[in-house]
Amino acid sequence: MRTALIVSAAALSLAACSTAVEAVRGPELAPIGYPAALVPTSQVYLPTPEEQRAARAASANSLWRVGSRTFFGDQRARRVGDILTVNINIDDRAETQNSTNRSRSNDISGGVTNLLGLENALGRAFPGGFDPANMVGMEGQANASGQGSVSRAERVNLTIAAVVTDVMANGNLVIQGRQEVRTNREVRELTVAGIVRPEDISSANTIAHTQIAEARISYGGRGDISRMQATPAAQSLVERFSPF
Repeated sequence: MRTALIVSAAALSLAACSTAVEAVRGPELAPIGYPAALVPTSQVYLPTPEEQRAARAASANSLWRVGSRTFFGDQRARRVGDILTVNINIDDRAETQNSTNRSRSNDISGGVTNLLGLENALGRAFPGGFDPANMVGMEGQANASGQGSVSRAERVNLTIAAVVTDVMANGNLVIQGRQEVRTNREVRELTVAGIVRPEDISSANTIAHTQIAEARISYGGRGDISRMQATPAAQSLVERFSPF
């Protein structure tokens, strides 16, 4: 238990230190590396020495070299490590408007003309006046009205190179790409991931974002401007958990 607390405290201190350094120096770009989130842990990326020697060896009386990728063949991505271009062109608009109006009213009354002669005694008990014909009376009314509207417009036109990180059993390709651009003290981040069919990849080795299944596209940034535009953490907590 004590060890866990020490590790947690160390992690929090490192996170706070990283945040402070970023606030002073500005955001840093992430190191270049192979996309790891969707890559199988058992995947081998580099060929063995035997495969390298076989690739350099040429067959007798042949223009084809063993291990060559292609001659006049298809250059589209189809294996782990291949790169393809993703064209992101999002131009969505949505507008919804709803109006609800509901009303209900009820009126119930009842009386007793004779009650073993006790109706007169009840009249004496209520000197302000008593009418046996109107002993019970109830009224109710309920009104509800609601109105809501949604208007949304999104437009993103970007291009990013993605890497094939896995080939599924049915031949579909799992892709993932990430791009970072730093301008002064602001970093713009673009990520894309999903599953594509090899036959949807064009002859130019490109694919549209609408042809990516389970697409995950993120476009954002971090830095001084993004931090100033964000709501403070304490205010966000108050707004989220406030019952009023």
